[in-house]
Amino acid sequence: MWPLAFISEEDFKNHVKLTIEKYGEKLESFDLKRFNKNIVDPVKLIFDKTVYHATWDEIISNEIFRQRDKSNNNDIGYFHQRIFQYIENCRVPENGKEGGWDVIYENENGITLPDGFIVHRIYVEMKNKHNTMNSSSAGKTFMKMQNQLLKDDDCACFLVEAIAKKSQNIKWETTVDKQKMGHKLIRRVSIDQFYALVTGQEDAFYQMCLILPQTIQSVVDTMDELNIPRDTVIEEIKSLAKELDIESEDLSIAMAVYMLGFNSYDGFSNLK
Repeated sequence: MWPLAFISEEDFKNHVKLTIEKYGEKLESFDLKRFNKNIVDPVKLIFDKTVYHATWDEIISNEIFRQRDKSNNNDIGYFHQRIFQYIENCRVPENGKEGGWDVIYENENGITLPDGFIVHRIYVEMKNKHNTMNSSSAGKTFMKMQNQLLKDDDCACFLVEAIAKKSQNIKWETTVDKQKMGHKLIRRVSIDQFYALVTGQEDAFYQMCLILPQTIQSVVDTMDELNIPRDTVIEEIKSLAKELDIESEDLSIAMAVYMLGFNSYDGFSNLK
């Protein structure tokens, strides 16, 4: 029995597959050129290796993971946002359409907010994490929501956070032009509370999380074209280290790492 009442198994698996496909080039293998595309910080790598008692293999592997992870956050944002296109009464506008909102939820029977106020539409700005907006971005988002309330007196605006500090559906208060602002129809909502509101199922987000791991595995198992990265960075660094003809292996690898960022600096340039 498929456990999610608010989305079909076919739609959910399709959405997971599309999210995995968004990983795209991040699944491509890392060679030394790609690894150092934006020039890594050799001093940080050496501090990290020593302080954390890690091997060179572990530190390089962690840095590759960090670079991949930085790009993957946008793909997970895609997952959180676009799943609502499969949920009744929700739609996900194309980029730049319908005011640029991430999700719009409408219910002709009315939507009851925590304070008892009833509206028929909710416009959503979605964020992956509660601390991803600086004060300027928060101010602009709040003003966008204010303008929407002026245009539509039968709506509320939500800032929905996938990773919130806690489960909540509260009045959002922020600073705009150095003044503290707030409105009962502009709300800060954790994603579990938004799932509950649009599906009518209190633990809908929890149920989705329960089925997600096995669904991802099931989808990955069927994707023959999915790349399995074969990173060669550490092998290339060790090969460069051997060419430096330094007796200590650890120091020779450290010098090879230094060369990633400092190869034109005085002293280092002579090692080439």
